[in-house]
Amino acid sequence: MPPTRRRLIALLALAVVVAAGLVVHLVLPSSDAADIAGDALYSVAVYAGLVVVFPRLRPLVVALVAGGWSVAVELFQATGVPADLAERFRPVALVLGTGFDARDLVVYACAAVVAGLTDAVTGRALRRETRRPGAPPQGRSA
Repeated sequence: MPPTRRRLIALLALAVVVAAGLVVHLVLPSSDAADIAGDALYSVAVYAGLVVVFPRLRPLVVALVAGGWSVAVELFQATGVPADLAERFRPVALVLGTGFDARDLVVYACAAVVAGLTDAVTGRALRRETRRPGAPPQGRSA
């Protein structure tokens, strides 16, 4: 898939994911399900943001970086610094969270994998769709 097209799809996905994350955070009652949904959406938002900035990176690489970033942010929460920052400026909690939860590490990793698989499958499907009938697959010679 051309980088410009992938970037546009990722930008649209990012907007939808951020909106969904705000709904989860502001509208849904606090629960384990809402927490898990918010964590998954966070990791997917990181994934989509990376694709917007680096559209040529392979899905596996983006998934590893997004999962790694999300895990690093969760581990940073164990220091208490994000909670202190969020007390001073509440929106920080949306980006850095406030409290460590080991379950979140698993949710972030799973969400990054699902985002990567979705990106890879979507990219393959779009490449097949845009091929001319009778043309050799991209990257191969006739």
